[in-house]
Formats: sequence, structure tokens, C-alpha cells
Amino acid sequence: MTEDEFWTLLETCRPSAPDPEADHLAPALTDHLAEGPVPAVTGFAEQLSRALYRLDRREFGEELSADEFLYTRAAVVAAGRAEYERVLADPARFRRYAAEYVWAEALLYVPDQAYERLTGETWDRATAHSYESYSHTEGWAAAPEEQAAPTGGRADAPESGSDRRPPAPRR
Repeated sequence: MTEDEFWTLLETCRPSAPDPEADHLAPALTDHLAEGPVPAVTGFAEQLSRALYRLDRREFGEELSADEFLYTRAAVVAAGRAEYERVLADPARFRRYAAEYVWAEALLYVPDQAYERLTGETWDRATAHSYESYSHTEGWAAAPEEQAAPTGGRADAPESGSDRRPPAPRR
């Protein structure tokens, strides 16, 4: 499934009434994907994970717990491509979702439920990008102005602590 096909599928399955937490969108997507084929389900999972991964950045989630951040990112994806792109361009738009507790947790389960309905088996899913909060290390890297100036040593040596996870978000 291509990125365009992913966003088109979300729009095709979107209910006509407002559904910010994907309470109706998620079951509609599951029903559609459960009709097959399996590559459509796995492709949807890849695109969903990629979209969530792209939102996994410091400027969006620094103040949120891992679950709050994940479910809020899912709500941004559920809002559709145009809103998703606006949020990527303007982090202030993301804060509105977080402040209003707009969560679309149900969207996260769509691929697994569709796969199980289609195959009768539980899916031990693995995607190219993790959608788990704080997994996008480049998105959580310190901004250039926050990084300490080099203090000597080899220019090609990795910075001390560069492999550490970001600090736990404050509640």
C-alpha cells in the first residue's frame, strides 16, 4: 500500500459525522481491510507506523506520557492527510490535540484485528518503523542550540550519551 492509498483509504472509511477519536473510523477500516488481501493489511500497518513515527518528535511530545503521546499522534493521523501535514508543519496544532485529550487509540488496533479476521491467526506484527513513543531517535535529538560545543577529541567520535533515550516526559 502506498502512502497515497493509505490516506485515500482513511478518507473512504471516514464517517460523515465528526469522529476525532476514530471510534467509527477504526471499525470501518477494520471491516474494509478484513476483506483482504493480506498485503493490504500489512501495507496499512506499514503506512500507519510510518505516519506515527514521523510525528514522534520532541516538539510534539515532550510534556506527555508515552501512552498520551501515542494516542494523540493517532488522533492526528485519524484527522486525515491535510491536518496531518499541517501538524507536521506547525507543532502548535499538535498541542491542541494533547490539551483536549483527543485520542484515537482504536486506530492502532486496526491492522491486528483485520489480520486476525482475515487469517484466523494472531499477527506477530513487525514494521519498518516503530510507532511506539520516543522510538524516533532523530526526532528526539537535542536541537543544535541545545547540544554542547565540542570539547576536543576526535571530530568523528560520537558524542557522549548520543545513544541515550530522551528524558521521560513530565506529567
